[in-house]
Order: sequence, then C-alpha cells, then structure tokens
Amino acid sequence: MSLSTADVRKVARLARLAMDDTEIEAARSQLSGIFELIEEMQAVNTQGIEPMSHAQELSQRLREDKVTESDQRELFQGIAPQIESGLYLVPQVIE
Repeated sequence: MSLSTADVRKVARLARLAMDDTEIEAARSQLSGIFELIEEMQAVNTQGIEPMSHAQELSQRLREDKVTESDQRELFQGIAPQIESGLYLVPQVIE
C-alpha cells in the first residue's frame, strides 16, 4: 500500500502538524515503506504456529519470598511530627 501526498497532508492536518512539501514527501516515503513491510509480514503463512508472549522460551528465576529487613516502624514513628493509633497525621490540603 502506497500513500499519496494528499493522504499524508490529510493525516498531518488531523494531527495538527505543520509540514512543508519536503517534509510531506519524506513522511510519505517513510510511511509507504512501513506499510510495505506490514504487507510483507501479513503475507507470511502462520498456520499452525502458536502465539508467543516472547520470542525466546525463557522463564524468570524466582527467589524465595522472605523478609530481609527488620521492623523499624517504632523508629520511624518516633521521629514523625504527629501520629495517632499507629497512623501518620498530615495537614489537610484539600477541602
């Protein structure tokens, strides 16, 4: 599929892009190249090929889910300006 200059002008107008004639011609050739690549890819026979989430069959190594830091809640709440029932109190900013 090849685009005409009028097609590119219309798309540029819809996208609110100011493009001169040289920019429109450059965009037309680049977009036409992209559409040609898409046509080539769509022409490939993919019957019997399972969809993949990734190009390589890899699995993520998982680590054991365990606590690695000590509880510092009392320390942090000790330096907070205001707390109540274990919650931090902050000034109201929106009415």
